[in-house]
Amino acid sequence: MRVSPRPPHSPRLRALCALAAATIATAGAGIAVLAAAPPATAAAACQVTYRADQWTGGFVGYIKITAGSTPIHNWTVSWTYGGDQKITSFWSAAVVQTGAAVSATNLAYNADIAAGASLEFGVQGTWATANPTPTNLLLNGAPCTATSPSPSAPPSPSISPSRSASASPSASASPSSSPSASASPSPSASVSPSPSASPSGNGGCGTAVLCDGFEGQSAGAPTGAWTVAYPDCQGTGAATVDTTVAYRGGKSIKVTGTAGYCNHVFVKATRDLSTIGKTWYARFYVRHTTALPAAHVTFVAMKDTADGNRDLRMGGQSGALQWNRQSDDATLPEQSPAGVALSTPLAVNSWTCVEFMVNGTLGTMQTWTNGTEVAGLREDGTPTQNIDSQWLSRANWRPTLNDLRLGWESYGVGADTLWFDEVALGASRIGC
Repeated sequence: MRVSPRPPHSPRLRALCALAAATIATAGAGIAVLAAAPPATAAAACQVTYRADQWTGGFVGYIKITAGSTPIHNWTVSWTYGGDQKITSFWSAAVVQTGAAVSATNLAYNADIAAGASLEFGVQGTWATANPTPTNLLLNGAPCTATSPSPSAPPSPSISPSRSASASPSASASPSSSPSASASPSPSASVSPSPSASPSGNGGCGTAVLCDGFEGQSAGAPTGAWTVAYPDCQGTGAATVDTTVAYRGGKSIKVTGTAGYCNHVFVKATRDLSTIGKTWYARFYVRHTTALPAAHVTFVAMKDTADGNRDLRMGGQSGALQWNRQSDDATLPEQSPAGVALSTPLAVNSWTCVEFMVNGTLGTMQTWTNGTEVAGLREDGTPTQNIDSQWLSRANWRPTLNDLRLGWESYGVGADTLWFDEVALGASRIGC
């Protein structure tokens, strides 16, 4: 298994990854000059929220824009930090920080937000004395009718069954920085899901064949609908039913994943999933405690009977989410700086809703986190440099998925503790 080191983040590299010709990054002082976006007005009843995962000395901020009754065409979100936060990287937007003032402008592929739709971008940074959540967010220079929640406090040192953050990891466990300005994908990598892929939007399971929040499980090893699996060899990895941490209800699956291939562990659905058909839509909530490493790791695996029973795998590499095909080690996105910048880190110590679609008839894939599609994790059948060119170098890839396994597998370094909850699998998009 290839273990790719994380690409360096030089000013020259960030400049190469910057989006439009109108964007000029100036290294050293951390100041960039951007061409102004066309004037636009914030939609009525729009919302802009800011939430953060933090640890001692660092943070990841997620900014979500929700359009109101009218679409938003071209957007800029601005805010002022109340502490000494300094942004070190960002994704899905072109971000400029001057002192405490921050401005984030859409990229070419996500300039339009349909009425009622949402979009999320993110920043990662450092802080020394304080990291209050900004509440003065403006959309195209004007406030929305609803802004961000009240400033967050450092994560609580205890883990409760609620969605509250758990103990702050040490600085050594902070998320790996992703490259700065993201290179925009071509139109074939558009992040607007097709109408047929619209979610149910009710947070439930819809018509899913598999729908499980693990509330019927007893503490200890999972039984019945799930079984513990150790591919090829068994080491120190463990999977149990946890009654102290859950996204919803009072139970989840806890996976203690340790480094090294033979320490892998998964929980495998025992239900016959063949009735789903050739197109699979999945939804699950995951919470983990250590940032995705530079090396390759896996936390979702599905056997592909059309590919010699090798696995189609979702996990991480270079600090960001990625897909990996076991049979030829192809990755989505490509492990170039521009490709990695089009993916996203997995939030630490908070629940993330992950959705994906694999179309075995067309050989295409899509991935969403918290309802927003990840541009670098779309394979649309048309090769796009830095995204799916490597994946599509194999002609006529048409997966036939056979099972679903959730857990942890590293191929050298990379230990983590994860929780999974509210797992659903069906033939149409389920939604968060």
